[in-house]
Amino acid sequence: MTLDPTATLQWWASQMPKYNLGLAVAGVLAFIAYVIVGLGMLPPDEKFEVTAFTITFQGVGYLVMMAFANVCYLIGPASEIMLRPDDVSLYREKWYKLGCQFSFSLPFCVPALLLVVALLHES
Repeated sequence: MTLDPTATLQWWASQMPKYNLGLAVAGVLAFIAYVIVGLGMLPPDEKFEVTAFTITFQGVGYLVMMAFANVCYLIGPASEIMLRPDDVSLYREKWYKLGCQFSFSLPFCVPALLLVVALLHES
């Protein structure tokens, strides 16, 4: 298959709305996990609170991280153009899926770390 950079960019661009939806869902679910761990497992003296300010601050921060994730998303089409894989369909499927799994799991690092703090605080 002859590499067509335009077709490459079009394919990756066509997947971007699903990618962004996945990022948004992961962010909301990670925030819910963060709140559950913070309110349910941290002792009251840790002063964990959820206010309109903290929700807004974290939401804006997450939007900035989504923008950064979209810049990193460009590694997919750039690598395809540079590496010129023999099986373009397999390459796209594999690396798109891997990139999504990595990107969608990153927001859960924060509640996971908070969980570790809560569990260590109990001991």
